[in-house]
Amino acid sequence: MARFSKMQVLNAISSTGMVPVFYHKDVEVAKNVVNACYDGGVRAFEFTNRGDFAQEVFAELIKWGAKECPEMILGIGSIVDPATAAMYLLLGANFVVGPLFNPEIAKICNRRLVPYTPGCGSVSEIGFAQEVGCDLCKVFPAGNVGGPSFVKNVKAPMPWSMLMVTGGVEPTKENLTAWIKAGVTCVGMGSNLFPKEVVAANDWAWVVAKCKEAFGYIAEARK
Repeated sequence: MARFSKMQVLNAISSTGMVPVFYHKDVEVAKNVVNACYDGGVRAFEFTNRGDFAQEVFAELIKWGAKECPEMILGIGSIVDPATAAMYLLLGANFVVGPLFNPEIAKICNRRLVPYTPGCGSVSEIGFAQEVGCDLCKVFPAGNVGGPSFVKNVKAPMPWSMLMVTGGVEPTKENLTAWIKAGVTCVGMGSNLFPKEVVAANDWAWVVAKCKEAFGYIAEARK
């Protein structure tokens, strides 16, 4: 069961403006990354379903997080089918993200009042996702479907749209400012926040600093 309500999840995502995206088969590494992000100000974190036994890592991570990072909202990403979504909901996922839009996943999540953020690459997909209750839609891969101009042009006729962009997002002032000014609700960021060499070196202070830096750019762009 999710620890956080749908409104708490959406408020945390929209207020902070950034959701880190990460996967690692070693739960201890995942714990360190989540903890570093937490210290850096992150309050919504997407662990991705991208490896064998990812569900076992997630199950341990979410139990650990409830004690060690109590305000961190952990969700699951890379979900493409309703059966997998249901499994992660039982493990305590507070939100579900996917690279594509599957209306059957929306039904599973709506039944539990858990946010489902599907990947959408067109205006029509965003519209169809909104029709079945997806409050926050993910523009993916954001850098390939038009970048910030795509977001700006979608928001013009559909200003109510809440959009998260993933793919083509970098923790730089120029990049984050462009996305925020275009009208995104938040950005999703993976490897640029967690370079392999940084993770391999256990340099968690670097991750903390990079998160704080990114939040600074987001806050400045929102003024």
